[in-house]
Amino acid sequence: MGQLADKVAIVTGASRGIGLAIASRFLEEGARVIVASRSRPQSMPGERAGWIGTDVADASSVEALRDHVLSLEGRIDVLVNNAGVQIEKTVPETDDADWESLAGINMKGVFLCARAVIPVMARQGNGVIINIASISGEHADPSMALYNASKAFVLGLTRSIAVDHGKEGIRCNAISPGWILTEMAEQAFALADDPVLAREAAIARHPLRRLGTPNDVASLACWLASDDAAFASGQTFTVDGALTAQSPIDPASD
Repeated sequence: MGQLADKVAIVTGASRGIGLAIASRFLEEGARVIVASRSRPQSMPGERAGWIGTDVADASSVEALRDHVLSLEGRIDVLVNNAGVQIEKTVPETDDADWESLAGINMKGVFLCARAVIPVMARQGNGVIINIASISGEHADPSMALYNASKAFVLGLTRSIAVDHGKEGIRCNAISPGWILTEMAEQAFALADDPVLAREAAIARHPLRRLGTPNDVASLACWLASDDAAFASGQTFTVDGALTAQSPIDPASD
């Protein structure tokens, strides 16, 4: 059996991209996976996966998700808060509808899902929460004010959960991906005047000379969910090919 044999995991927003890769990897490692998303995925990641329609920004929907999983499986071992949206606007450009949409999913959704499962994990005496953040939570991307702030919120909440609930056997960590080749990233490249040049420029900024893949994030999530990471909690794990590790000063420009 794999690293996650017979563990019950909830992965939000797992219909595509990073969430789908995490759900698929968890299944490969023996977990029973519940995909929680507003719309049913076009294809499920595997036979041991189930789907429960969930609006993570709605407390009653999240509580119904928790109760349904408990009725099916009797326990919740892992929660991956992956659901998220992105809005490219500055503060003055951001209206109330933008706030409700992005904050509802990226911040309130993470909070509500954690609040729903922590008492369950505390009764069990163990559990793992993995929050998918972003390098944008510590290094602001231009014209993405609310998105950047939402990911900083996720990092702060991660530390608080780890500190407050470690004594109950609950571990909580965050993963901060950098440039990951998802459908969203491909769409961004397609909007450039020269998509090929834009991709090449992005790759050149990375010391590893490649962009990340959803599987790069999924591999780390699998380790964090496993007993091999039993002493890792309250931390942010950056997956960005050393992009943010380097000096912002380009020696070639001197």
